[in-house]
Amino acid sequence: MVTIFIDNGTTGSVGAYSSWGGAVAFFETPIIRQQDYTKKKQTVSRLDVSEFMTKLYYIVGGDQCIEVILERPLVNPKMFRTSLNAVRCYEATITVLEAMRIGYRVVDSKEWQRGLLPSSGKKGTDSATLKKESMDIGIRMFPEFEETIRKHKDADGILGAYAFHKGSNR
Repeated sequence: MVTIFIDNGTTGSVGAYSSWGGAVAFFETPIIRQQDYTKKKQTVSRLDVSEFMTKLYYIVGGDQCIEVILERPLVNPKMFRTSLNAVRCYEATITVLEAMRIGYRVVDSKEWQRGLLPSSGKKGTDSATLKKESMDIGIRMFPEFEETIRKHKDADGILGAYAFHKGSNR
């Protein structure tokens, strides 16, 4: 059984954990930047569908038994642009999964954080604290991905895959 966890968004990551070999993959969500066609000249980050499909196919291989868990997108009217990017990436991600005929379920980030990150669920905890805990714990648990974790500044993808694979968050 291979569990794939997708930390949604253009700044997210993907992790895979296997019953046969433990952590098997951890990578940043592949993105492309291109001009946004609005009145204001700016760029937008989008999911690089081709690279994403290639990486997923590498993990999934042939007919392995897999479970895909996708983190729900951030939707907050006070953070309109960030929410728009998150929903755009979410839609592209589920389109890829459906095109590849891979089933998935959607969860809230608190479901995988509980039990792994010491500050998860504590009132007043900010996202910077959770990201730091994710990075520190991820490096300790998965030293083979230290370079990627440090570059990405968190290990959410692989920690989510681990948490759901071990069954403590089903």
